[in-house]
Amino acid sequence: MKRDTQLLIWLFLTALVCSCSTFSSHEDFVDEQQEKTKVVVVTAGHDFEREAFFAIFDSFDNVQYVEAEQKDDSEIFEDIAGWDYDVIVLYNMTQKISPKRQANFKKLLDKGVGLVGLHHSIANFQDWPEYRNIIGAKYYLKATTENGVTYPRGEYEHDVDINVYVADTTHPVTRGLSDFVVNDETYSKWTFDSGNHVLLTTDHPASNRQLAWVRNYRNARVCFIQLGHGPRGYANPDYRRLIKQAIDFCAGKDD
Repeated sequence: MKRDTQLLIWLFLTALVCSCSTFSSHEDFVDEQQEKTKVVVVTAGHDFEREAFFAIFDSFDNVQYVEAEQKDDSEIFEDIAGWDYDVIVLYNMTQKISPKRQANFKKLLDKGVGLVGLHHSIANFQDWPEYRNIIGAKYYLKATTENGVTYPRGEYEHDVDINVYVADTTHPVTRGLSDFVVNDETYSKWTFDSGNHVLLTTDHPASNRQLAWVRNYRNARVCFIQLGHGPRGYANPDYRRLIKQAIDFCAGKDD
């Protein structure tokens, strides 16, 4: 009888330990899912090699992303009632954005939704002056006069090796990065807001000096990375690390 009692106690304790272990594993799984940063990648208006580009985001284990390919240039901002993304990544080069969509875009930034702009998105929304204030720069698609100042059309050069210098090694976006070389596309003759905090620079003669920067717009963290033209750039490990850390920073998860 005593032996039976001991056996029952042992079975009960074993079952209890197993159930606690299972519960802990479930909790870890839930925590892991909750920690993923929800990202929407906005595309359209410029051709790119999709598989190679999205391989960047597939390599991030802490990011859950969806693509929003725009059919009407900016419809992602038409209705933001059910918005469920921590960070917007702009890889579009679209133009139309109605006053309603402009207001909704700014509402998201007011709420602290992060913004990462990549490469050709510097030329988005040419007729919306506030976009320049949001990202801290503008690439003009044609010579334009604004407020009495004439800005030249921007210039570019494909498939060149660019020396990239880390201007701030302590910032969360560039932490752990050293100077590197990437095969990419240069942009020049675009405007730059002097209030931006510069992270990366170059000395390439066909490029503006600044390659990446951060700024605040309302309650949002904004990071713009001028690099990002094609597969050789996409595959560069330093470029991938830069994007990952930019997403973390703009989501407020840089710690």
